[in-house]
Amino acid sequence: MPEVIFSGPAGRLEGRYQAPKKKGAPIAIVLHPHPQFGGTMNNQIVYNLFYTFANRGFAALRFNFRGVGRSQGAFDHGSGELSDAAAALDWVQSVNPEAKSCWIAGVSFGSWIGMQLLMRRPEIEGFISIAAMANRYDFTFLAPCPSSGLFVHGSEDRVAPAREVIPVIEKVKTQKGVIIEHQMVEGANHFFDGRVDELTQTVDTYLDKRLGAKTEAA
Repeated sequence: MPEVIFSGPAGRLEGRYQAPKKKGAPIAIVLHPHPQFGGTMNNQIVYNLFYTFANRGFAALRFNFRGVGRSQGAFDHGSGELSDAAAALDWVQSVNPEAKSCWIAGVSFGSWIGMQLLMRRPEIEGFISIAAMANRYDFTFLAPCPSSGLFVHGSEDRVAPAREVIPVIEKVKTQKGVIIEHQMVEGANHFFDGRVDELTQTVDTYLDKRLGAKTEAA
């Protein structure tokens, strides 16, 4: 899992990249939680999601938003971080020119950024959105949502309570053929403390359904 440094709109961005074994493999980018509340690419959920995709043969990238770790720049309240995510996708595509599709995964703040990127990049065909704070960030831009994907919340989330978030997400319009699924991890808080393995299994099960079970060739 080599360390990579690539150019972002506010300077260099630091990431970790797993190259695929096969040409034409899909791309997956994983976005971390809020930078001002300790979110980094080494967050346990981000780390697990990264390997969930890498183990399926994806070209997988996780990276630090501007101002985090060795990434240059300063926190920009979402606008700059969206530009960072777009630059990250551009970089992975540049080293995987045969890739025809992409998935985006985000955790909390990263979920909000990822869903905005989804609206701007038609090659993104699936998403995983963990602990989306639809009670704090506006998700009405998903009108309609162009790709199928999965939202996962913890039943004991006090930061983005499911009772507030799920109704907001369910109002999201979808295009024909697009299916948005919701899953709940019982007993999990916003950070999935002690429940990360259950969260990872939930995502794996969903990806099995969308992509087929992992194979030795992946």
